[in-house]
Amino acid sequence: MIKAELVEDSVIIWDIEDGRKLYRKGFYGKPLGIPKPKTPDFNVPLILDIIEAVYLVEKGEIEVYSSGKKMSIEELREHASKTYEKFYEKYVVYKDLRERGFIVTPGIKFGSDFAVYRIGPGLEHAPFIVQVKMREEDISALEVIRSGRLATTVKKYFTIAVPNVKTGKNVYILFEWWKP
Repeated sequence: MIKAELVEDSVIIWDIEDGRKLYRKGFYGKPLGIPKPKTPDFNVPLILDIIEAVYLVEKGEIEVYSSGKKMSIEELREHASKTYEKFYEKYVVYKDLRERGFIVTPGIKFGSDFAVYRIGPGLEHAPFIVQVKMREEDISALEVIRSGRLATTVKKYFTIAVPNVKTGKNVYILFEWWKP
């Protein structure tokens, strides 16, 4: 079992070999200081987003420790919900996309919740940026235009994900811009 340590809102795998092994399994995390590794042959700790850590604990891939004590999945989820806005809703989308075979990474640099890859970071550019919106949330035309223009500029599809926390069956709305 791979051991990881909770440090604020990130989870760190200090053992280099364990980090490499986990990265190879599905491009989980980011090697410290390496934004887009081309191979899993890095020699630094692996930093996981807390959403990834919850998923990996659920899958039995890692154990997370805080102050030397192993955290239960409930404790980790609770910590995540305090540090991550709309954690449960975003987690349902993250998990669904992972289960469908996509590689999902934080999308903060694109102003979205997730960047989603078919093959993996370093091997392709993420074809999708995903914004999680609740069914009852309003979305303005201006927000759609802004997000769509950004996505077009970086050659990605803007996607809105509407999670269903109870069933896990999410709705995805993909926007594609074209010139007539």
